[in-house]
Amino acid sequence: MSAPTGEVYRVDWLPGTDLLLGTCHCGAEHTAQDPVEMWEWMLGHPEGHRPRGSTS
Repeated sequence: MSAPTGEVYRVDWLPGTDLLLGTCHCGAEHTAQDPVEMWEWMLGHPEGHRPRGSTS
């Protein structure tokens, strides 16, 4: 087993929809219907990630 990294990823289902809302450890958020797409986005850090409040 690997050592914990301290990174927390969260995936929530948005009730009444077919959407998942993913929140990365950096605070970036992403929605997707496909769980595989969601995990690829999360684990592809930092590509496609823009932390909340980031303007760049």
